[in-house]
Amino acid sequence: MSELSHIRPWRHIERRKSRQIMVGSVPVGGDAPISVQSMTNTLTSDAAATIDQIRQLEEAGADIVRVSCPDEASTAALATIVRESRVPIVADIHFHYKRGIEAAEAGAACLRINPGNIGNAQRVRDVVQAARDHGCSMRIGVNAGSLERDLLEKYGEPCPEAMVESALNHARILQDHDFHEFKISVKASDPFLTVAAYQQLAEAIDCPLHLGVTEAGPLRSGTIKSAIGMGNMLWSGIGDTIRVSLAADPVEEIKVGFDILKSLGLRHRGVNIIACPSCARQGFNVIETVGILEEKLAHITTPMSLSIIGCVVNGPGEALYTDVGFTGGGAGSGMVYLNGKMAHKQLNTGMVDEIVQQVEARAAELDAARRVVALPVVSAG
Repeated sequence: MSELSHIRPWRHIERRKSRQIMVGSVPVGGDAPISVQSMTNTLTSDAAATIDQIRQLEEAGADIVRVSCPDEASTAALATIVRESRVPIVADIHFHYKRGIEAAEAGAACLRINPGNIGNAQRVRDVVQAARDHGCSMRIGVNAGSLERDLLEKYGEPCPEAMVESALNHARILQDHDFHEFKISVKASDPFLTVAAYQQLAEAIDCPLHLGVTEAGPLRSGTIKSAIGMGNMLWSGIGDTIRVSLAADPVEEIKVGFDILKSLGLRHRGVNIIACPSCARQGFNVIETVGILEEKLAHITTPMSLSIIGCVVNGPGEALYTDVGFTGGGAGSGMVYLNGKMAHKQLNTGMVDEIVQQVEARAAELDAARRVVALPVVSAG
């Protein structure tokens, strides 16, 4: 009984139909899984530090990583970074068209660029040609905080209409150059503005959409703001790739991104821990136990579920629908559930080690089952 088996018809989200592009080896849009990405905050010119941070993001599950390329030293280091990375690298380019060309030549899988901001028509043509020559896709990235002056004069302030008009203007430039391998984002720090802009954009164009509430803030409040904004859009089927923008360790962005997708049943990675907030009925310290288990189970990437409930009021019911469960009881012990069935009693003193062992065993079992399913069928003829 893996978490994937619990998808019910009323949990199904019908995703918006978008055309698919490739960001390196990662498909974005169409029926591809929603990819999760983050951005390094090291100096890109320091290739060793940037590669080290990319490694951490890869371990956390990042599908795509973006690096900023503000100067020639950054694009000079990019070839080494791309070569050492196991995930596609997006080069973040602003204003300097030469940086876009250099990044494409260095092997970037995608250029984050606004074609209307990099100079005259010839410069745009040169960047587009470099992207085409080197197999780069592009992301048009519109932010409420950096809208074009003429749009601000036209609309008076950042608003959904201004953001969408900016995005479509940039898209038209690429389309006029017969370049269609692009995705678009229309981000704001206000989740209401963000959602409204994406809703309008989703109706106006069929390209993949990169979701994010930009500059969302610190870990806790930024996570909440991102979950509200992106959760709203994902729930309605909008979004093909996401980035959670937090003033925190970039690894936290990947964790939060997967948690948002996991909560909506859109993508599953690792152990989904279902835990009660605890009360006077708890048979063990639930909060402390869950914190320890989160750390000890962080290496598990297999999609599965674990329930940790302090007492028998909701514990047995939750355990029926999880791969592994533990329900607090009396006299310093509780009950272990495996595959939704009561298995054996367990003393609280050895509870954490037992749960970790059972989760690892269940993960290995699920992985083996998936490998069998994935084996090619050999015809007897």
